[in-house]
Amino acid sequence: MHDLVIRNGRIVDGTGAPAFDGDVAIDDGVITAVGRVEVPGREEIDATAKVVTPGFVDVHTHYDGQVTWDPTLAPSSWHGVTTIVMGNCGVGFAPAAPDRHQWLIGLMEGVEDIPGTALAEGIRWGWETFPEFLDFLDTQPLMLDVGTQVPHGAVRGYVMGDRGARNEPATPDDIAAMARIVREGIEAGALGVSTSRTLAHRAIDGEPVPGTFAAEDELFALGRALADAGTGVFELAPAGVMGEDLAGPGREMEWMVRLAEETGRPVSFSLVQHDLDPDQWKAMLDLAGAANDRGVPIRPQVAGRPIGLLLGLQTFHALRDRPSYQEIAGLALAERVAAMRDPQRRARILGETPAADPAMAFVGLGLDRTFPLGDPPDYEPDPSESIAAHAERQGRDPWELYYDLLLEDDGRQLLLRPLLGYARFTQEPIREMLAHPATVLGLGDGGAHVGAICDASVETYMLTHWVRDRSRGERLPLELVVHKMTGATAALYGLNDRGALTVGKKGDVNVIDLDRLTLRRPVMAHDLPAGAARLLQSAEGYSATIVSGEVVMRDGVDTGARPGALLRGAR
Repeated sequence: MHDLVIRNGRIVDGTGAPAFDGDVAIDDGVITAVGRVEVPGREEIDATAKVVTPGFVDVHTHYDGQVTWDPTLAPSSWHGVTTIVMGNCGVGFAPAAPDRHQWLIGLMEGVEDIPGTALAEGIRWGWETFPEFLDFLDTQPLMLDVGTQVPHGAVRGYVMGDRGARNEPATPDDIAAMARIVREGIEAGALGVSTSRTLAHRAIDGEPVPGTFAAEDELFALGRALADAGTGVFELAPAGVMGEDLAGPGREMEWMVRLAEETGRPVSFSLVQHDLDPDQWKAMLDLAGAANDRGVPIRPQVAGRPIGLLLGLQTFHALRDRPSYQEIAGLALAERVAAMRDPQRRARILGETPAADPAMAFVGLGLDRTFPLGDPPDYEPDPSESIAAHAERQGRDPWELYYDLLLEDDGRQLLLRPLLGYARFTQEPIREMLAHPATVLGLGDGGAHVGAICDASVETYMLTHWVRDRSRGERLPLELVVHKMTGATAALYGLNDRGALTVGKKGDVNVIDLDRLTLRRPVMAHDLPAGAARLLQSAEGYSATIVSGEVVMRDGVDTGARPGALLRGAR
């Protein structure tokens, strides 16, 4: 008997090949048969009228702290993810000098919007060096497989102390020490090294991530450490990725290509569309495509939907700095909603000028670009659905409508403010990026930005929006979408033992009722350590998620199985 047989499914094998009907058998955690399986299984799953895919491989997460207290790595595990890669954007918790734990927490809190109180309460420190960090992870019970990268910011702070934290230039001795740490980490099993060049990434004290201004000799030393070890990806958030310097990505491309050429290691950088230069991404993608055609491994990492903010009374909003709102800002949600429904307070808040807060002023700019999110959420709304457009049709002041929308569903309504990837009110640029052979799906930021987004659900969105539901433009083939989440992402990090439903590959599988698959509106939960809050987005329609042949999620419920493991290096 086989350990597990999945029968009568529509198999989308992750290679990009056409889907076909058949069965999948798994023994000792490995796929042993695909097609028609006559031998029974000790456990069988009926996949009739359902899609069977490899487990999804998410290469851009920030579970570096959460992995020490949460074996499920929710919410990624709710969306068919069976392998995650963390340590992105130059931030992480190793190496960690004993007296710099709080500094590392502040760095992660500032860059990735993970509450420092949760990190301080939740992280169970048990390492200093990067190899010790991997050894610690090896002892953790895990639902999913976890790989990590060596974060440049943490390395710089470890080697240079306050000089590194303040982004002072590195000396040759500093650079040599950083390169040794990176190579040591890679040889111990790290999947790559990561850095950040964008001014939008700042520690909680306002300082840019260590390494933001690193000179070329420092960056190339990290890349050469990968080459010396013979493995690993160089991952980065390039200058200008968040739109603060639109000339930045073009300048960055030149050295990224040279680094990939010299080291032979893949360079993966974030690529998004900006409102101020909506066509810049095309030039960047063309350059990356040309480099790949020459055999230079440049892999743009692209998002599956617009990157934006979820606004509301449970998160933040453009009315929060008005004095009459500030008077009630500390109340519990129900009490705040009741106070805001008072006509006199409503009139006062709407009549006031907000305090000078550039961030909130930006969020409030253009109510023609702010939309009710809905349930299920609509991440590609028509311009006619904006708050400004609704207000014009109703003959109302748009800020009055904004105010009233915040109070819907007893204050749980969320508004969508796309920031990147929606310059012309269409996701067509995202579709073109996703379809390009050089790109990989990423930027879901699982575990991060928990007070503003929940893009860890992007794998579900890929299947619902891009395969099944999109009405405002061309869709994407199911086979391509699955490949982008499995075979393509696994191959980038050399995880060649997974990402496809073929004999000999790891038994990581999803059984999905695609007709019923639904992405729900995010909700605010207070389930982080110290009661800290985060947005969580669930899905319906995953019949089973399987890791190494064990069902870890069944109909959206954790089975308690913990077959996950630390990944050490490429496969």
